[in-house]
Amino acid sequence: MATKEIFHGVPGILRPFKEFVEAKGLKKGDQIVYYGVPGTCTPFVELLGFALRSLELEQVFVPFVDESRAKNISHVADVGMQARVASVALKPKAIVIMGGLSMPNVPVKAEQVKAVIAKHSGAIVIGVSFMHMFEKAGWLETVSFDCLIDANIDPVEVTKKS
Repeated sequence: MATKEIFHGVPGILRPFKEFVEAKGLKKGDQIVYYGVPGTCTPFVELLGFALRSLELEQVFVPFVDESRAKNISHVADVGMQARVASVALKPKAIVIMGGLSMPNVPVKAEQVKAVIAKHSGAIVIGVSFMHMFEKAGWLETVSFDCLIDANIDPVEVTKKS
């Protein structure tokens, strides 16, 4: 049976993510590859990457599932993690699938993600989404995650001066 834990806030996303990666034995130089929507997922990928910076993993962002456009993610002093232009050969020990890929109007299907995962057999697979996007899109029947982190961003409160 699967274990479900409840956490809160940004640390509730980052700490379990780092703990899961550490528990899987990834070590310095191992590669973790994030697949997500450019712009929308990128800031979250950089935040997840920042949580792992002390592990000294090779971190890579792939826009959508187009591995030919993979970019290194590296630490920039006084800024945080940033996706860089340099291309990279993919050999992931861990794959992170961002929930933005499952959103309506994104040109990626669950079957494409399943094929990417199969291409890198042996890699652990982590899903990170918000507002149950994988579930709403029906992806949980097609894509199997070793760990799924799903957070809510609700309510969103906006206060403006009149």
